[in-house]
Amino acid sequence: MTNCRPLLRLLPLLFLLPAVTPAQAQTQQPVTLDDIWGRNQGVFDQRTIEGVNWLKTGGFYTTLNAGKIVKFDITTGSAVATLFDGQQAPAGGNALRIDGYQLSADERKLLLITEEEPIYRRSSKATCYVYDLATKQLRPLSKGGKQQYATFSPDGKRVAFMRDNNLFVVDLSGSSASGSAAGQETRLTTDGQPNAIINGGADWVYEEEFSMARAFDWSPDSKRLAWIRFDESRVPEYDMQLWGKLYPVEYRFKYPKAGEANSRVTVWIADVANAKKIQAQTGAETDIYLPRIQWTKNAGQLSIRRLNRLQNKLDLLHIDAATGQSTTILTETSPTYVDLEFTDDLTYLKDGKSFIWSSERSGYKHLYLYAMNGQLIRPVTRPAGAGSPDFEVSSVSGVDETTGMIYYTSTAVSPLERHLYRVGINGQNNQRLTTLAGTYTANFSPDCAYYLLYHTSASSPTTVTLRRTTANTDLRVLESNQDLKNRLSRYALAPKQFFKTNAADGTPLNGWMIKPAAFDSSGQKKYPVLMFVYGGPGSQTVSNDWNARDFFWYQTLAQKGYIIVSVDGRGTGARGNAFRTATYAQLGKLETDDQIAAARQLKTLPYVDPARVGIWGWSYGGYMAALCMTLGADVFKSGISVAPVTNWRFYDSIYTERYLKRPQENASGYDDNSPVTHAARLSGPFLLIHGTGDDNVHFQNSIAFEDALIMAGKQFQSFYYPNRNHSIYGGNTRLHLYQMMTNFVEKNL
Repeated sequence: MTNCRPLLRLLPLLFLLPAVTPAQAQTQQPVTLDDIWGRNQGVFDQRTIEGVNWLKTGGFYTTLNAGKIVKFDITTGSAVATLFDGQQAPAGGNALRIDGYQLSADERKLLLITEEEPIYRRSSKATCYVYDLATKQLRPLSKGGKQQYATFSPDGKRVAFMRDNNLFVVDLSGSSASGSAAGQETRLTTDGQPNAIINGGADWVYEEEFSMARAFDWSPDSKRLAWIRFDESRVPEYDMQLWGKLYPVEYRFKYPKAGEANSRVTVWIADVANAKKIQAQTGAETDIYLPRIQWTKNAGQLSIRRLNRLQNKLDLLHIDAATGQSTTILTETSPTYVDLEFTDDLTYLKDGKSFIWSSERSGYKHLYLYAMNGQLIRPVTRPAGAGSPDFEVSSVSGVDETTGMIYYTSTAVSPLERHLYRVGINGQNNQRLTTLAGTYTANFSPDCAYYLLYHTSASSPTTVTLRRTTANTDLRVLESNQDLKNRLSRYALAPKQFFKTNAADGTPLNGWMIKPAAFDSSGQKKYPVLMFVYGGPGSQTVSNDWNARDFFWYQTLAQKGYIIVSVDGRGTGARGNAFRTATYAQLGKLETDDQIAAARQLKTLPYVDPARVGIWGWSYGGYMAALCMTLGADVFKSGISVAPVTNWRFYDSIYTERYLKRPQENASGYDDNSPVTHAARLSGPFLLIHGTGDDNVHFQNSIAFEDALIMAGKQFQSFYYPNRNHSIYGGNTRLHLYQMMTNFVEKNL
C-alpha cells in the first residue's frame, strides 16, 4: 500500500526575521559561541521590566534597580521618589546589597532581602531587614540566623518566616493586647529538624514538582497562620558527593524516588496572638499530597487542595479554622491524571459567595464559576450547552470584580501562540485584546486599572507596553529592546520557519526549522539535520516566542551548513487533554515513535542528506535522545544526551507516578522504554553529558546507562561536569559545554 502521508508543509508566518541573502551574509557578521557564552556574553541579552510591585492605587509602581527601590508614576514613567537606597542606608556601617524586597500592604514598611543563598530551584535563605518608610528606621528582622520565605502579614504588623525548619513570627509594632514588644520574636513550632520535619517550607519533591517553596499563608485578618508540616523521616535519603580539595563532601537529602515513601503531610493553623494551634482535618488517608493552601475571603476559612497518591483524584477542601473540621467542596477525577497546573487558577471572589476554578473536564482547560458550597453556577470561558472549543486557557491574568471582568491568556488563535482576552464573570462578552502574532503575558495592577503587556515572537524580543484596561491601546512603551534589535541587524541570522508534519499514527504535529544562510532548496545540495527534542508531558518547544540562548547556538550551526529542527510530538502541551495524556503509563514510547517518524519524513525532503540526521536533548530531552539513538538506531546517525533520565525508577515520585503510576503497579511502563533496557541497540556516535552535583536528575542515571553500554560492548563518549547541577553552568562551564557539543556535531554529523 502506498504511504499517502504528506511531506512536511512549511507554513507562512508573519514577522519572521528577514531571510538572509548571499550578499548580506558576506557583510553581516557571524554568531560565535563567545557572543553567547564567552567573552562577548550579553550581546544577545534582552531587557525587560521585572520586579514590579504595584501600589494600591495602580497609578504607581516600585522597582528595584542598582540597589535602589524607586517609586514611579505609571502613566509618565517618571521616578517620583526613592523609597530606599542601599548605599545611603547602611546596616551596621555597611551598604546593603538588596536581592529582593516586599512592600507591606499598608505601604508603610519595606522587607529587604539581602545576602541571599540559593538552596534548590525555588528555595533560598537570606538576611532580612525591615525599613519603616515614615521613621526611616532600619532594623534586622531577626538576629537568630538567616531566614526563609519571610512574608508580611496583611496588616503589615507582623512578619512570618522559617528558620531551621521551624516557623517564627516577629511582631513589628508591639501589641498591648498580647503584651508583646516591637521586634519580639515568637516561635510557633519546635519540632523542625533537618531531613526529618519541615514546618512551613516545601520538601525537595514538592518544591520541584508542585512549583512551591513557601508552605505557609497568612489569614486575611492577620490573626492566623496556616502551614504545611512535612514529616520526611521515612523518605529515603540520596547521598550526593561534592568534590573538594582533598576529600569529597557528603551531601545527603531526602528524595523520594518512584514507588518509595513520601513525606507525610498535615496542615496546621495557629492563632498568632497566643500561638495556640490546631490540625486541619484532611482525611484518614496519609499517603496523599496537600500541594496548595490558601485562605478564602470568608473569615476563618482555609482552602486546601488534596491529591491522592496516583494523582487521578483532586479534592478542594474548606476548613473551619476554629475547629479544623473540613468539607469537601468539589472533586476532579481522571482516568489518567489530574495535573495540578490545570486547576491552579483558583480565585476566591470578594463577595465571599463564589470562586473561579479552572478544570480540564471538557477535554481542555477552561474557567468555571462556583458557589462556595461547590455548586456549579456557570462555565465562564466555554459557552453553556455548547461543545468544547478546542483551545486551552493558559492562565488567569487578573480578575476585576468592580467591572465583573476576567482577563486570561489562551491558545484560541493557535497552540503556538498565547493571546490576552477578557470575558465577563457572567460568561458574556468574550473579547481578544491582542493582535500581533506571538506570545503575550500580562501583569495587572491590584485594582486592574492598568496592566503591563509583554509580547515576544520568534523574530522579535520582548516589548513591554503599558495599557489602561478601559482602552485597548498602548499608553506608552516601557521597553522596546531597540538596542538589541539594532545589534541583531548586524548578524546574519536565519529565521525559524514553522511547519506541519505527522506523528507515527498520522496525527498532525507542529515543528520549526532553521535553515543555513544562502539555502539551496533545489536539491542540488544536501544538508545535514540536527533535531532538538524535549518531549515531556505538557511541554512545548514549538511556539512563536523569543528563544534567546539556544536559538543563537543554532545560528552558529546553521552558519556551518546544518539545518536545525524541533518537533512537538504526542504528549506535549497546548493541544488538550487527550493529546497530552496519550503517553500515560508508557512514557517514551509514543514520543520516540514520533521523533523517528518526523526524522523519516525529513529524510524525504530533496535538500536533506538522509544519511546525516542527528538528535540532541537535555533532561527529558536527554532521555528522548538516548531512546532515539537506541530504538531509532537505523534512523539517527549521532546523538547528544545531556543530564538524561535513563530509568524512571531513579526519578522522583510526584512527577514519575503522575505519568507512569508506581513501578509496583506498572513495571513494564518503567522498563520497556528505558534506554538502559535497549543499550545493546546503540549504533553511531553518542555523547553522554551529566553534572555530578545534579540534585534533580541524579548522576546515577548516566552511570547506569554507561554501565549497560559497557556491558553491551558499545563505544561512546561521556563527559561529566564536577559538582554542576542540572543546569550545568557557572563560570566558563556553558562555553565549555557548547564548544564540546559543537565539536561533536561537526565531527559526527
